[in-house]
Amino acid sequence: MRKTPFDRFIFSARVAPQVWRLVLGVVLIAACAMLFTLAPLGFAWLLRGGETALAVARGLQQPDTPRATLTLLFSFVGMALGAVLAVRLLHRRRAASLFGPRGQVRRDFAVAAAVVLAVYGVGYLLWRTQFTPDPNLDPWRWAKLLPLALLGVAIQTMAEEMAFRGYLMQQLAARFRSPVVWLILPALAFGAVHFDPGTAGGNVWIVVAAAALFGLAAGDLTARTGSLGAAWGFHFANNAVAILFISTKGTITGLSLMQTPYGADNTDVARLLMFGDLALLLIAWALLRRLLRRNRA
Repeated sequence: MRKTPFDRFIFSARVAPQVWRLVLGVVLIAACAMLFTLAPLGFAWLLRGGETALAVARGLQQPDTPRATLTLLFSFVGMALGAVLAVRLLHRRRAASLFGPRGQVRRDFAVAAAVVLAVYGVGYLLWRTQFTPDPNLDPWRWAKLLPLALLGVAIQTMAEEMAFRGYLMQQLAARFRSPVVWLILPALAFGAVHFDPGTAGGNVWIVVAAAALFGLAAGDLTARTGSLGAAWGFHFANNAVAILFISTKGTITGLSLMQTPYGADNTDVARLLMFGDLALLLIAWALLRRLLRRNRA
């Protein structure tokens, strides 16, 4: 029987597919992510005292300055490290197996990022016919911070893809044949980690549903291409727009050039526009599905 790209993607995960290993791996990833999130607080407390540590904690909770946002983004190194340790220590496979073929990862990343940026660019132009963004960072300061900010977004999105579409999806697929398990469960878990009623207010379940839908789209692209490239490029472009170009007021705003004139908890305007964002996400996913399939024909 001819192997599909997804069969090759999960091949090394079949070496040690036991569920108990997966559970321990998830715990390890969560512990590493938590450790790297708390590390800046510990360093601040040791070097500057309790008040500085509390200020760092507030910044991570509400990242509205460049320093706080960069600290938050780079803390995702812990999640990536957790995924690497999980596959090495518990599943006896190389970290590179989380990604798929290196050349394909690069190509699919570039294609996905370009398509998402194009679709979201059209969406932004349509949005501007009804709204005027509020300025945020000074353009010159924003430009100076942009290379470091892009690196931070790349790390954050790579770490989440390694954990959810790499480790979790691969190990579930190695143990269970049904996509109801290996596609839907990681998407639901991805949606759950975006539960933040303090930021989204009454819109929190829409945010969770949108994140879960994004997880389904990213998982589908991963299954069809056999690499993390498309999902990572999709995720990177999405977050680069939302964190670095125009952020929603009250969310991660410390590195954005502009902000929306409404907050994420707005139950009128923001709620309606969230459905527009979902439409753009689905359009980008459908285009990528077709384009990446054509590239492999």
